[in-house]
Amino acid sequence: MKIPPLPTRAPARDPRDWRYWDAPDLESELRRTFEVCHGCRMCVSYCGSFPDLFRRVDRDIETRGAEGAELLSAEDFDAVTDLCWQCKLCYIDCPYTPDQGHAWALDFPRVLSRQKANRARRDGVTLQDMALGEPGRLGQLVAGPLAGVTNLVNANRLVRKANEKVLGISAEFPIPTFASQPFATWLARHTPAKTAGQAGAIALFATCLGDYNFPRIAQAAVQVLEHNGFAVTRPEQQCCGIPNLDGGDVEAATAKARFNVASLLREIEAGKTVVCPGPSCSYTIRKDYPDLLGTAEARTVAANTLDLMEFLDRLRREKRLDTTFASGLGKVAYHAACHLRAQKIGTPGARVLGLLPDTEVEIVEKCSAVDGTWGMKAEHYDMGRRYADKLARGIERAEATTVVTDCPLSARRIEKENSVAVLHPAEALARAYGIAQGTP
Repeated sequence: MKIPPLPTRAPARDPRDWRYWDAPDLESELRRTFEVCHGCRMCVSYCGSFPDLFRRVDRDIETRGAEGAELLSAEDFDAVTDLCWQCKLCYIDCPYTPDQGHAWALDFPRVLSRQKANRARRDGVTLQDMALGEPGRLGQLVAGPLAGVTNLVNANRLVRKANEKVLGISAEFPIPTFASQPFATWLARHTPAKTAGQAGAIALFATCLGDYNFPRIAQAAVQVLEHNGFAVTRPEQQCCGIPNLDGGDVEAATAKARFNVASLLREIEAGKTVVCPGPSCSYTIRKDYPDLLGTAEARTVAANTLDLMEFLDRLRREKRLDTTFASGLGKVAYHAACHLRAQKIGTPGARVLGLLPDTEVEIVEKCSAVDGTWGMKAEHYDMGRRYADKLARGIERAEATTVVTDCPLSARRIEKENSVAVLHPAEALARAYGIAQGTP
């Protein structure tokens, strides 16, 4: 029987709702979603999930007399889910979503995230997802005095191959290195610029990568914000929780959300704006925390959190951004990070860098196929490279002197595929101001 596209009741997207964990309810929503997607096929080139889904439905139509998605099995649901790297772009472009006001209320990435959460609750979180799910805790243990030895060990080919066999982390993916000086240590020793505080105060959600792997990004954020008159503090914070969500561990992600919301809310009540230099983390705070917690506090934090470059672009629009640049950057290839586009803010960093003298910005709007932990997994590495090939070719065709992306994991992909150094837009802006400091 043909599955009707109109839901009989609103799809369950709240983990605190019993229906979210109800297997028949989830199966019904998966079938309805897959039925609509099979009939539309607009997203066939977005990721591996869609062609795999269409092949499975077509198989049942051709060999089992199905009319659509009604004969798909649990194995089919798992396979399609595992090929989704949660870039969210299909949702942004889908004409059938709640955001578009459509009665079908489709949300492909969220129903797959729900399916992964149900599987993790039923079967347990895999060892692979446990290993990838706690970058903050790992950073706390390793960044600092142990960083040099750890980086040396992680660079060893035999060690990487062993990790691939035991943990399923690809030996080929350029995993982030650890910093010899974590961001919090640098900030505690940092002498603020004389201009800091004249325009207000900022609470920086530095992200795990900004804290422990690439503190130069968080440091550049501080330098640029202080240059524009803002005092910057780093509130207590944990990992945003997106690596846990990637592995279906809703409970762990919810605990992190609860901690971060309580900490960030204190900053907001003190009159500060929360800014975040990582698109995946800002997406999680703004889009996932209200669903995970369902509280007014989570909604307040979401409403008062901005991507770092979104904040600076707001200053640009309000003519409050310092535009006395010391130099330009020449030709800039600017990768448009998926989780910025998923927040519907586009590429604010490209707009800011477009103000620089002697600078031409070319936006490369292609996915890196990393998106959290998916691209690091051995079973997905080759597929991720294939889907990221359009990005690599776009960067190459730009013939740029400077390559920029807001996403540090996309930067790792670009560095590997294009053999070029990649900057966060805050780093590029600090260079243009002439305030960049040599940092680890």
